Amino acid sequence: MILRIDTVLTDSCIEKTVSSNRTGTKREFMRRIRLVVAYDGTDYCGWQIQPNGITIEEVLNTTLKKLTGEDTHVIGASRTDSGVHALGNVAVFDTDSPIPPERMAYALNRKLPEDIVIVKSDEVPPNWHPRYQDRVSKTYEYHIYNAPVPDPMKRRYSTFVSFPMDADKMREGAAYLTGEHDFASFCNIRTNVENTVRTIDEIVIENSGSDITIRVTGNGFLYNMVRIIAGTLIRVGRGFYTPGKVKEILEARQRTEAGVTAPPEGLTLVRISYEEEGKCEAF
Repeated sequence: MILRIDTVLTDSCIEKTVSSNRTGTKREFMRRIRLVVAYDGTDYCGWQIQPNGITIEEVLNTTLKKLTGEDTHVIGASRTDSGVHALGNVAVFDTDSPIPPERMAYALNRKLPEDIVIVKSDEVPPNWHPRYQDRVSKTYEYHIYNAPVPDPMKRRYSTFVSFPMDADKMREGAAYLTGEHDFASFCNIRTNVENTVRTIDEIVIENSGSDITIRVTGNGFLYNMVRIIAGTLIRVGRGFYTPGKVKEILEARQRTEAGVTAPPEGLTLVRISYEEEGKCEAF
């Protein structure tokens, strides 16, 4: 592997270039940097900046200002709710910092809190937007711990259900949700969108011992959509709904017909994939 010396910065070199930028030295052009962001959402009020608590977006903006000296604002692909986690959310920001794009992840991780990590960083075209691409695929996982008593080690990343659940019936019910449908029954009533049609490419339900995982992949999701799907399938698993009830709920197009919105701690945004230049890239 050939390693270009001019694209690798040591810790001291990063500090020098940042210091130079703060004193007024400017690059001739702005670059757009893409970040893959992982975080434990337990202690945050979601992604998007809001007045009632600290958010992932706020922490990233503050850290970027410390690093580059610029008033930078990130744009996220998915504005996850309070308490929801991510392994692969995507965000972009514009900067004239001389730090090489691929080294931005390392530089930021030295300053971020331990529950937020930049997995990867690279440069994208100036008009590249994480939410407005022709082909986007998102994968979420909802984790359930199904046992007689809770496991304190899993309380931050799964929902506890003490009653026995039938994963096979959950799979049967989930099958009605794949494909393109109007998911009005599976979105929060506060959703401010006119079009509630979305496409779910796949729902996989895995169970291993006491752990049940609902993995949902689609082209986009409505507000609380995955958590309402999870809440509905939990009711199927517990026997309150028959698998066929899911089809009835879908066709009703009424939020009141579906199950409760499952708690946020069980939900993780696993990855976002973009189809770029004829190939699918996962970030």
